[in-house]
Amino acid sequence: MTDKVQGPASYFPSIEKKYGQPIQHWFDQVAPMLDQPHMKIVDFLKSNHALGHGHANAIVAHQLAKQKGV
Repeated sequence: MTDKVQGPASYFPSIEKKYGQPIQHWFDQVAPMLDQPHMKIVDFLKSNHALGHGHANAIVAHQLAKQKGV
C-alpha cells in the first residue's frame, strides 16, 4: 500500500508542473534565506519568482521544518 503524500510536499508536483522547475530549484532559491522569517521568504518567492502564495508557503514551510528536523 502506498501512503499518500500529505502536508507541504503534496504541492510539489503541481509546483513543478506550473513553474517548469524541479522542486530542488526552489529549495536552492530559499536556502540562503532560511534564517529569515517565514513570511519574508514567502514574499521573496512571490515577488521575485511570481509563485502563488500557497506554493511559496509550501516550499518555505517544508524547508523550515526540514531545517528544524521535524
